Amino acid sequence: MTSRPDKENPATLAFLTQAVHAGNHVDHGSGAIRTPIVMANSYALPEDASSVNWSGTDIPLYTRNSGANQLGLQAKLAALEGGEDAVVLATGVAALHSVFFAYLNSGDHIVVADVTYEATWRLFTELLPQKYGVQATFVDASDLDAVRAAIRENTRLVHVEAIGNPTTKVTDIAAVAQITHEAGALLVVDSTFTPPPLYRPLQDGADLVVQSLTKYINGHGDAMGGAVVGSRELIRPLKTDAMVSVGGAISPFNAWLITRGSVTLPLRLARHMDSAQRIAEFLEADPRVAYVAYPGLSSHSGHQLAVQQFRGRGFGAMIAFAVDGDPETQNRFVSNLRLITSAVSLGHDESLIVHVGTDGARVVAYPDVFKEYGHLRFSVGLEDPDDLIADLDAALGATFSDE
Repeated sequence: MTSRPDKENPATLAFLTQAVHAGNHVDHGSGAIRTPIVMANSYALPEDASSVNWSGTDIPLYTRNSGANQLGLQAKLAALEGGEDAVVLATGVAALHSVFFAYLNSGDHIVVADVTYEATWRLFTELLPQKYGVQATFVDASDLDAVRAAIRENTRLVHVEAIGNPTTKVTDIAAVAQITHEAGALLVVDSTFTPPPLYRPLQDGADLVVQSLTKYINGHGDAMGGAVVGSRELIRPLKTDAMVSVGGAISPFNAWLITRGSVTLPLRLARHMDSAQRIAEFLEADPRVAYVAYPGLSSHSGHQLAVQQFRGRGFGAMIAFAVDGDPETQNRFVSNLRLITSAVSLGHDESLIVHVGTDGARVVAYPDVFKEYGHLRFSVGLEDPDDLIADLDAALGATFSDE
């Protein structure tokens, strides 16, 4: 006999139910069945405030420490990722920085995937080494021998992405976790391309999971936030140091918007991924397209690993590709699109595409076809996939008829 589901205990709930109920509480003041936006920066103290921990983060006190909307969103994200606790911050980059700020000191070493988000790249090629003497080694995270060889005695963290931004390289999280833990270090996984229920890195040995809430978890392109999920012990310094002492707190309004968006995450993500698979197959079959990188394609070098690691749930909804031509051809193709929007970010309800060139130091680690053609980073949205394919086909036709 299965245990009775209880919305006050998210561990008893299936993922779809967690997405609806986790972190939400009836508002005792108004009777509202949804936690309302609490636009307060301070909360009433007990009659005897002498024992209050002014840096406490567990009860509503001061919104830089904790507030009703932050606390609810943290509880929901911990449930969705399968962690004990979470901290939510103002942006995804604030979430990344919170981990590095809390767990790296001057002279410490970190191993970083050589295919990684632009802000992470800059943090470890410029800011943290120059300002604080943090040492970083960039490595092909799909090469386990290279990861192992990069570990030093002073390695404190290993930072990777489940699916690399922007090349879609897949990293074996369980294997990297074993290498990391043998070295006595912590494994941090940026799982923004692979939000739950697609993947929960903590199940495969990650110590901390970072999410840019701005992307799929919010899902509507109207709020910014970031989160880190893990054990209570590991999350505690992120709250006290990065949130309270440095002040990277999320606004109540953004926390409320992201909580609202997260309710439909599993439904949206399923549509995103179904459409992305169809579109990737369409692009791969078109001779006007130079290459397509999507883990759902059998031609992708990480396809079999993705099947195993993501437990058959899907492959995400980010596609990297290029049309057959020079950078000007890529630009012309993008300008010929009429439905797909040219803009940065990802995980929105609308499809977004951005042409990224071949300049910059981080391009050195990209596959040769990326260096040759540049690439188009395509975030597949919630539109009808037939409409998206028709837009891509028409733009290809217009691009090559202009030659």
